[in-house]
Amino acid sequence: MFELFLPMLERLGIIVTVAFIITRFRFFRELIDRKALNRKQHYMAIAFFGLFGIIGTYTGITYDTQSFEFGSWAYELNESEAIANSRVIGIVAAGLFGGYRIGAGAGLIAGLHRFSLGGFTGLACGISAIVAGIIAGFFHKKDQPLKLKTALLVGGLAETIQMGIILGFAQPFERAWELVQEIGLPMIVANGLGSALFLLIIRNVLNEEEKAGALQAQKALKLAESTVSHLRQGLTENSAQKACQIIYEEVGVSAISMTDKEYILAHVGQADDHHQAGSTIQTLATREVIQKGEMVIAGHRDISCDHTGCPLGAAVIAPLKRKNETVGTLKFYVRSEKEISNVLIELIQGLSALLGQQLEIAEAEKAQELAREAEVKALQAQVNPHFLFNSLNVIVSLTRTEPDRARSLLIALSKFFRQNLGATTKRWTSLAEELSHVKAYLLIEETRFVDKLHVHYDIEDQALSAKIAPLTLQPLVENCIKHGIKDQEGESEIMIQIKYLSEGVRVSVKDNGSGILPERLHHLGLEEVTSEIGTGLGLYNVNKRLELLHGKNSKLQIESEPGQGTRISFLIPHNKEEVSA
Repeated sequence: MFELFLPMLERLGIIVTVAFIITRFRFFRELIDRKALNRKQHYMAIAFFGLFGIIGTYTGITYDTQSFEFGSWAYELNESEAIANSRVIGIVAAGLFGGYRIGAGAGLIAGLHRFSLGGFTGLACGISAIVAGIIAGFFHKKDQPLKLKTALLVGGLAETIQMGIILGFAQPFERAWELVQEIGLPMIVANGLGSALFLLIIRNVLNEEEKAGALQAQKALKLAESTVSHLRQGLTENSAQKACQIIYEEVGVSAISMTDKEYILAHVGQADDHHQAGSTIQTLATREVIQKGEMVIAGHRDISCDHTGCPLGAAVIAPLKRKNETVGTLKFYVRSEKEISNVLIELIQGLSALLGQQLEIAEAEKAQELAREAEVKALQAQVNPHFLFNSLNVIVSLTRTEPDRARSLLIALSKFFRQNLGATTKRWTSLAEELSHVKAYLLIEETRFVDKLHVHYDIEDQALSAKIAPLTLQPLVENCIKHGIKDQEGESEIMIQIKYLSEGVRVSVKDNGSGILPERLHHLGLEEVTSEIGTGLGLYNVNKRLELLHGKNSKLQIESEPGQGTRISFLIPHNKEEVSA
């Protein structure tokens, strides 16, 4: 019995080879990941594990119960022979990984093969192969990881049950009993260890691949983070050149290139003397990637470089997509196809996807900027044309009687519209400039209302350096005049207050007008509110821009009661530079 231990353990070397090979198959990876297999994959798994069981049979050690001699390989047995084998390992693996169907299917294939070899244990071993698959399927846990201890116990249990089946079915019983005494314990131990070893090798191989993939993902994220500031400018020659330079310094390839749909935007590395930015795309493989949106591995002929002595022998070309549309390519050049590894392919796949997301962000930011300009233009459109006509009429009426005052109003009007038009080209302005714009507007309005309108200012100079979007304050002041105090019989007052607080700069505009009805108050600033004299679009645009640029805490705060006036305020949070200063 003990002389069988060493040969059985030696046969486990085959398990190492098979375990490594099986990790290359997609259906097995699906099994490991606990994903549902389609019918084709089920059949592939059954066939593979069944073949694994057959290999375990062929590599077994024959034992003659009459001569008590061991043989090497089992091809055909006479009536007195049996096989000490590792067939059960493949069957147990099938059941543990795939469940009853795959386990029983693999057991059926391996069992029929064993029965065909003959020997007085042929029928018993054929039955036990199917039983082993069913037993292993009982221990299959779809939502839990498979443990080494489980594989060890199931492998030993399946072999133990096989010994029992041999005693029950093999005839004569005396010969079966002698066989079990001789090969039982070595097979139980060896196949239990073999099942655990099979699982251990597979787990280690897959873990190493996962680690390698994680490292590539980490590198891709690092490169994407390094290039984000450049590619957010869009896919241009300048941004592509800087991005390719960063990638080239981190990735061990011969060259990095980036294109749009028609031209080479950048090429960094070897062969940059003839692979130059601005040239049209010559590689057919690159055009194929742009057309189909799928990665291509190009050999030397596919690169289509006519330059004598070009060191670039192969390339991996991945699409750069923006909203599922291929807008360019990212290319990794190497000296030969031998240098193209799975790790390199995974890196360029991950990196191209991340760079594509950066291009989407760039487009979104551009759209956001256009939307901001549209909002500003919408605010400009809110300036009532009657304001211009009324202002000109006031100026004309003062030209003869008060020419100096008319001249001041004309300068104020010119300044107002100059700042109004310039708002589309600026993202930020200071509160000081915004206040100057408002004062120009109010100077005209105070004159037009002929001492009926009085404006008061409570301004802290420390707060005037705060940055704000253009045309934020003026619409609030205009709203006071247009809706709050326009038709008021008594004197109208507006208070503009700008305070420097610990949490930021508080800006408020208050009037003593007619106030706002409660049913309209909670809609203002949140949506357009249609009325006979306006739509509320001005307040809505101001509110959305404040929230977008400064955060939710900067939204307009509107306080009003009918007959008691209205107060509109907002907060500009301190930025980090202001706090540190």
